[in-house]
Amino acid sequence: MLDKIVIANRGEIALRILRACRELGIRTVAVHSEADRNLKHVLLADETVCIGPAPSADSYLNIPAIISAAEVTDAVAIHPGYGFLAENADFAERVIQSGFIFIGPKPETIRLMGDKISAKNAMRQAGIPCVPGSDAPLSNDFEENLRLAKQIGFPVIIKAAGGGGGRGMRVVHSEAALMNAITMTRAEALAAFGRDEVYLEKFLERPRHIEFQVLADSHGNAIHLGERDCSTQRRHQKVIEEAPAPGLTEKQRRKMGELCAEACRQIGYLGAGTFEFLYENGQFYFIEMNTRIQVEHPVTEMVTGVDIVKEQIRIAAGEPLSYSQGDIVLRGHAIECRINAEDPETFMPSPGLIEQLHLPGGPGIRVDTHIYAGYKVPPYYDSMIAKLIAHGENRTSALARMRTALTETVITGIKCNIPLLQRIVGDSAFRSGGQHIHYLEEMLGLRE
Repeated sequence: MLDKIVIANRGEIALRILRACRELGIRTVAVHSEADRNLKHVLLADETVCIGPAPSADSYLNIPAIISAAEVTDAVAIHPGYGFLAENADFAERVIQSGFIFIGPKPETIRLMGDKISAKNAMRQAGIPCVPGSDAPLSNDFEENLRLAKQIGFPVIIKAAGGGGGRGMRVVHSEAALMNAITMTRAEALAAFGRDEVYLEKFLERPRHIEFQVLADSHGNAIHLGERDCSTQRRHQKVIEEAPAPGLTEKQRRKMGELCAEACRQIGYLGAGTFEFLYENGQFYFIEMNTRIQVEHPVTEMVTGVDIVKEQIRIAAGEPLSYSQGDIVLRGHAIECRINAEDPETFMPSPGLIEQLHLPGGPGIRVDTHIYAGYKVPPYYDSMIAKLIAHGENRTSALARMRTALTETVITGIKCNIPLLQRIVGDSAFRSGGQHIHYLEEMLGLRE
């Protein structure tokens, strides 16, 4: 087993990784920005290294500083968590070239799946259904692009080939709007991702967002841990996730899960990953693969009993998977709410000092968070401050526990989105299950 790991992240995921390391008897190194000296995992880690000032470009995205921290502390591996450098193939490559173990997939796999066009082509070869669209980046030939759009059928969506996080996307409903939309999306893609390649897909009107969690080791083993429904979103950002997906049959779960596991074997995948799909009218359409741990991994852990972070570490250490597919049984239902330091009506970030904090408890309740009373939420990073997870014997039970847990949660000194989360879990449409990806924005009157 790896004896010392650098945790190259911050917040709740850094604390989550630290706890997994503690259980495995692994020493930890917390790297942090100047603004994060008082983060909980920094206070608990065996060693700490400041890697730069508050802006993430100068700290959590500073590859030489992170690798130097591993060198000076004699660590053997680096865990990137999610966000920041987690899906940066150049970072993974630099880590390996510097003599350390990267806790994640191989750099070439990250590159393959990071480009949405090459990822879709790889998935087609593996037999996974994809949204109808272009097989290559769009050219500068407008007539050819128009012909392709007509062939696919309007509405279509233009996406950045190197995109993610809901950026670099534009829906086009008519021929007249196509050329301008391509130009604008290219400009957005270049600004956000450093490359302007875009591609075209059929725009599904009211799909659900369903994803499958996978684990694969270096011994040729790959399994899936079932699916999550992540359809409750605002501006393509997930707000609530749950497992399993309401209304999905065991036959559908088994078929798609096995396809995902087989795709992992075909591309030589290593570690934890997630296949993301749009699901409409009983059909799955692959959209992308996330080559890292997901924010919403706790709901899968709650229904399967598998510690995904510990499995990541074991796989990176060269061990075979602790489970076979036959060991994976889904028990009950789990729901996760993302608690953000933001105004629940305007969604403006609300950094500041947390004066009082009371977290919920009771049967089936889990809270993943790095905050504490007296902690000052900085203005430099993502606004998520906690994840509240409720597990029950079925969805009705999990929802009842979530409603109670949200009522018990007290965070003062800053604004947070708990009132919005309470409104969602109390909504009759949400309680019925099977929301489409536009449900929340329609509920809030942000979309017609």
